[in-house]
Amino acid sequence: MDHINTAMRARVDELLGREARGLRDIPVQDAAGQPQVIQVASLVADKPFPTLFWLIDPQLSYRIDQLEAGGLIAELQQRIDESSSLQKSMREDHERHIRLRNSLMTDSERKELQALGYYDSLQKRGIGGIENFSRIRCLHTWYAAHLVEPNTIGRLLHEVFSEVQNSPLLE
Repeated sequence: MDHINTAMRARVDELLGREARGLRDIPVQDAAGQPQVIQVASLVADKPFPTLFWLIDPQLSYRIDQLEAGGLIAELQQRIDESSSLQKSMREDHERHIRLRNSLMTDSERKELQALGYYDSLQKRGIGGIENFSRIRCLHTWYAAHLVEPNTIGRLLHEVFSEVQNSPLLE
C-alpha cells in the first residue's frame, strides 16, 4: 500500500464514507484519475475478506443500483439458469478470480489465513465472496472484478448498457 499516496487514500476514504480497511491497490481509475475500483487484502483485522475488488465510483455504483432495483439480477440469473455455456463461463470466471486472489495474496497473509483456519474456505469463494458459482448475487462486485479482468456478468452488463443510450458505463 506504500505506493498509494496520501491524497488518493483520502479520496478513497471519502468515496467509501469511512477509512478504507485493508486497502491494497487502486487497479482502476477513470480518465480524470479518480479511483473506480479498489483492491482489498484477503485478510483484514484477522478475518478473511473474500471480496477482492470493490466498485467505489459513485456514478457507476448508482447506475448499477438502479439496474439491480429494476430487477436486472433476476433477469440475468434467468439467462444463466437457462444456459449451460453461461454457467460454465461463470464457473471459469470464479476459478480464475480465485487464482488471481491467490497470486495477489502475500505469503504472510496466506500463512495467517491458514493458521486461523480460513484459507481452505477462501479457496471456495469466487467473485464477491460467492460460494455458489452459478449465482450472481451482486452486480457491483461482478462489475468491479470485470473492470480489472473481464468476466461473463460484466460482458452481460455491457450488453444491457449498450441498449441504454448515453449510459455513463459506455466508454
